[in-house]
Amino acid sequence: MEIEMEGGDGGGGSGGRDVGVVAYLVWEDLTVVVPSFGSGATRRVLHGLSGYAEPGRFMAVMGPSGSGKSTLLDSLAGRLSRNVILSGNVVLNGKRRSLDHGGVAYVTQEDVLLGTLTVKETLTYAAQLRLPTTMTKQKVNSIVEETITEMGLEHCADQLIGNWHLRGISSGEKKRLSIALEILTQPHLLLLDEPTSGLDNASAFFITQTLKNAAFNGRTVISSIHQPSSEVFALLDDLLLLSNGETVYFGEAKMALQFFAEAGFPCPSRRNPSDHFLHCTNSSFDTVRSTLIRSHRMHEPEQLSDSLMNLGAEEIKATLIEKYNCSKYATKTRSRIREISNTHELVTERKGGSKARRWVQLLTLVRRSFVNMSRDWGYYRIRVLAYILLALSVGTVFYDIGTTTSFTALLARVNCGGYVMGFLTLLSIGGFPSFIEEVKVFSHERTQGHYGNAVFVLSNFLSSFPFLVGISVSSITIIFYMGEIGSDFSHYAYLCLVLFGCIAAVESSMMLVASLVPNYKMGILVGCGFIVSKATC
Repeated sequence: MEIEMEGGDGGGGSGGRDVGVVAYLVWEDLTVVVPSFGSGATRRVLHGLSGYAEPGRFMAVMGPSGSGKSTLLDSLAGRLSRNVILSGNVVLNGKRRSLDHGGVAYVTQEDVLLGTLTVKETLTYAAQLRLPTTMTKQKVNSIVEETITEMGLEHCADQLIGNWHLRGISSGEKKRLSIALEILTQPHLLLLDEPTSGLDNASAFFITQTLKNAAFNGRTVISSIHQPSSEVFALLDDLLLLSNGETVYFGEAKMALQFFAEAGFPCPSRRNPSDHFLHCTNSSFDTVRSTLIRSHRMHEPEQLSDSLMNLGAEEIKATLIEKYNCSKYATKTRSRIREISNTHELVTERKGGSKARRWVQLLTLVRRSFVNMSRDWGYYRIRVLAYILLALSVGTVFYDIGTTTSFTALLARVNCGGYVMGFLTLLSIGGFPSFIEEVKVFSHERTQGHYGNAVFVLSNFLSSFPFLVGISVSSITIIFYMGEIGSDFSHYAYLCLVLFGCIAAVESSMMLVASLVPNYKMGILVGCGFIVSKATC
């Protein structure tokens, strides 16, 4: 087996960049058990799956909803929750170990992106966070441009991704951007969770063709696909068909039709193969049996067997699993697994995580966060206007209270201070939706190994510093001079510092709440309760 593999362009426009190393992935007797909350019982999601993935081939994982496609990908990528029990072996290039970030990329089903950035800015910041610091700026820009071309994003490179108030790119372009972010570092193993979900047939075909080209360039590509069109199915090299966590078929995609025909469930000539496979493997509905029988009677009544008419949905699935376990396809799979597993140390280890230095990561995140905060109306722009209006209201209530030492004036200044520190800091909860978006991006990038917790916290504070200073100075300036509560600059500066410290503390607390409670409604309740309880104390 080859250790090095040169990548051709494969029609993807990648410029022939070298993937460098190849990945042979094997999983044996993979079983996943999850707890059932409330009852204390457990539920088995995957039932002893075995298979392999080779470089240069595009493998699709198919099956009905709830069949275990995403769980399998999470198991291979090492992303299962701590309360999930995983047994079996996952072997990469002859070594049993966790898949690191260096040569493995995982594209989740949800597109986690900052909507205020353009496509090119998103890729550029990601490249600066992950690529070696010693790489020149021209080389980084060249890699970004090649990736944009490879994913067909040239026409929207300078468009904003889009959020609740900014019109952005389409869902298909967002999915291609998510894939582009992961192939920047040329990973030798690429895992994708339903990249065509929610897309039209043309967009799904383009993305699948791009993944096919990525596999042609020497990568090992595994993707879960729910129900591909016939054109997309024709692009697949290998197919893993699941039903309720069990293997129904594993092997070459083009041989799946032959297997189903040999098992007694032939696919009609004018039907999409993936539709037929899902009808046969979906044991959740008893209408599957009647649908199959009706379809065969209409299209190919001569192929309608007596066993098909007498079998129910669960029996059809059980028959297919039994036929596969005794078939030549399962024998070939077991033989190939042994062959790959006995070949050790096919490639040199690649160091995981980002190759950029900490200070480069910090500067990059500061720039990116500052741009995000400047463009997002919900982050600080609307809140600055709200702070000014509230400061005018407080200044009107406590207008010209003076600096005398009388009990009335002293009590009025105390009340004014309470209003300032209470109401103005409470407005920090207005940025919670933006906090949630940024924390999601942080969680995703931290899992991918882009940077650590300390770098994110420090960069977020530094990027928000000018905005917090502006809020504190503008609010105190209005209240200080309308209420005439001070006599010199030291009093003014002291109030600005106090308000800045309070707002910074509350902002940090809200960011912590956003990381612990990523749900918007629940986060607002928790954040309000936390701020009010803190103010009353």
